[in-house]
Order: sequence, then structure tokens, then C-alpha cells
Amino acid sequence: MKSLRVFGISGSLRQKSANAGLLRFAKDHAPSGMTIELADIRDIPFYNADLQEIPSPVQTLKDGIEKADALLLACPEYNYSIAPALKNALDWVSRAPENYLLAGKPVAIMGAGGGMGTARAQYHLRQVCVYLDLYPLNKPEVFSNAFSASFDGEGNLVDATIQELIVEQLIALQKWAMTIRYKNQ
Repeated sequence: MKSLRVFGISGSLRQKSANAGLLRFAKDHAPSGMTIELADIRDIPFYNADLQEIPSPVQTLKDGIEKADALLLACPEYNYSIAPALKNALDWVSRAPENYLLAGKPVAIMGAGGGMGTARAQYHLRQVCVYLDLYPLNKPEVFSNAFSASFDGEGNLVDATIQELIVEQLIALQKWAMTIRYKNQ
């Protein structure tokens, strides 16, 4: 069995964000048979169909997604919805012919935010996934409070319970991706 290549995208642009911290933890604790590459979407311009050339940061994102077997999205919540940076990145990638970069790809979603974590944004992101023909993993869900002692001052995840949940989610994503791969053969 080949290694599962996962491409992680944080919707937060801050280097020390809790959402980036979730992805860093996931990358460092991926199960055997899984590798995780992290995207940097800070320089991606707003989607504009009038642009004749694909901006370099967008092409880098598209290349990373094309090589990936699955996606891992860290979804912040801004005003009860998806962070604009994450939605913008997905909008750019979805413009590939016949949405070939996203269609049929398994995805796991996690997030850190205030109060309820990012529950509302994650459910909104699931709606976007339906349109993009992505296959979201249902469980386990990962919601965390970004403003709690679960993260240190650098945005690193230090909460053992959430760490364990992320490892469980990665194992479930690995199984989900294999199931989808088997069904599509």
C-alpha cells in the first residue's frame, strides 16, 4: 500500500494561529502510512476571473492539491462562517476544468475558534464541500477553543484530549480515503 498524501490548508493567515497549530500537530503525529504537507495561502489574491494568468501562489496551491490523495482543512470561524482566506483558496482551485482537482477527494475538517470552537463554520464548509464534490469525513469532529489553555502563545496545541482526537481523525481519514479509493477502482 502506498503512503496516503494529505494536503493541509489553514484558513487562518496568522503564523501563530491555533488553526495552523492544529495542522502542525497533525503533520507531526500522522499515522504510519500517511504524510501531510501544509499549504501557505497568505499570498493568494482574491479570486478574479479577469486575471489572465494564474498567480504563482495559486499554482503552488493547485499543485499541492493535485498531488494529494486527501485534504485536511483547519477552518476558523469568522462571523458564524468560513474564513474568507479558506473559501477564496477553494474558489481558486474549483475553477480547474471539470473541478478535477477537488471532485471525489476525501477531506477531514478541524477548527479552533471562540466559544463553540468552529461548529457553525465547519457545517457551512461541509455545504461548500457538497458543491465541490469533496467527500467529508463525518467523524470524529474536531472543535477546539482557540482562546483557552489548549494552545500556547505560539499557537501550538498542548491539550492532550484534542491531540488524541486529531490522531483519531487522521486514522479515520486514512480509512475513509482507502474506502473511497477502493470504490472508485
